[in-house]
Amino acid sequence: MANASLSAGESPRRTRQAWSVLLVSTLAFTVCFMVWMMFGVIGIPIKKMLNLSATQFGLLTAMPVLTGSLVRVPLGIWTDRFGGRIVMAVLMAITVPAIWLMSYATEYWHFLTIGLFVGLAGGSFSVGTPYVARWFPKNRQGTAMGVYGAGNSGAAVNKFVAPVLLVAFGWTMVPQVYAAIMLGTLVLFWLFSYSDPAHLVSSNVKFTDQLRALKDPKVIKYCQYYSIVFGGYVALSLWMVQYYVGEYGLDIRVAALLAACFSLPGGVLRAIGGVLSDKYGAHSVTWWVMWVSWICLFLLSYPQTDFTILTVNGPTTFHLGLNVYAFTALMGLLGVAFAFGKASVFKYISDDYPKNIGAISGIVGLAGGLGGFVLPIMFGALMDWTGIRSSAFMLMYGVVWVSLIWMYFTEVRRTDVMDPSHVSAH
Repeated sequence: MANASLSAGESPRRTRQAWSVLLVSTLAFTVCFMVWMMFGVIGIPIKKMLNLSATQFGLLTAMPVLTGSLVRVPLGIWTDRFGGRIVMAVLMAITVPAIWLMSYATEYWHFLTIGLFVGLAGGSFSVGTPYVARWFPKNRQGTAMGVYGAGNSGAAVNKFVAPVLLVAFGWTMVPQVYAAIMLGTLVLFWLFSYSDPAHLVSSNVKFTDQLRALKDPKVIKYCQYYSIVFGGYVALSLWMVQYYVGEYGLDIRVAALLAACFSLPGGVLRAIGGVLSDKYGAHSVTWWVMWVSWICLFLLSYPQTDFTILTVNGPTTFHLGLNVYAFTALMGLLGVAFAFGKASVFKYISDDYPKNIGAISGIVGLAGGLGGFVLPIMFGALMDWTGIRSSAFMLMYGVVWVSLIWMYFTEVRRTDVMDPSHVSAH
């Protein structure tokens, strides 16, 4: 059985292999995510160079997210059939030339087209998730997938590395260095990862059989959850550097550093979310994640406002709005919530679909990735239309409302969310 690995009777060698797979896969995913989020930083000088509108900038940053999302379903299914080691290695190898070519792009359509191929790196999530999960028993899969998912911190790594290269050498150096890093990571992954034929889906299982579970309405609900905790994370990781530059007039290096206060906990703490999901259940963690996100987004939505009151002593003007410190603190808290939520959604999947993790994680990952594609474009369109930067948070506030209402009617009314006795039912 796929989930029988690492049972009590497994050898120390088997245990070492499992942890080696987890660590090297997490490294690979971190690098892939760093590449996937590249436009979040280099897109700013490109926007200036090409004189792009906010909507065009949103499309530019979102283009890699599109392909990285669309390939998640087939990649998850191929992982079930052929194994995560070979699928991950081939995927990383394909992206290297595209990353390098990015440095030679000069026209808007060049960036959009090459971005589609660079975006394949984002599909690595639906490869590594079932790959690492099957090396661990069910009661530790949430933790394992949480550790692997911490590779989302590649978004923060991008914000540390890219601005330094950009300021020192220009934006064209960034894709060249990233291509070299991807190639080196590919070599390390191949040397320290392993394959287990027992983890493959039987060859007599048809493609349609693997997708049959997608008719389950629970899968659609998980897609909705993930579209905010992952899609929102991706969208804000791409959007925040230019938001800081435009809203607070910061230098790009300072803006990237502050934006990392959201991206870093939003990636690294996913592992803790996995542990909490194993202990308290996916439902309990996700419920509180949505409420914390709702509160943060409500506060972040309020635009910078000056209003005047006529008093007995004449007009008095007041200012309401978040300063850069309060804004960054709220973004950090939102990042923590999203990190826990990303892990808890996939705990739902490992609990409900233990024999079909690849296909289900692929479709849920697709929904999350498409959220990360659509949201930056909508952020730009709303800003062009309203002129209000915080309209991005207003939009996400509405999406969280949908998740909260859906969860209340399908889960909360039947379950005491904090009762550990219900953990096994989630």
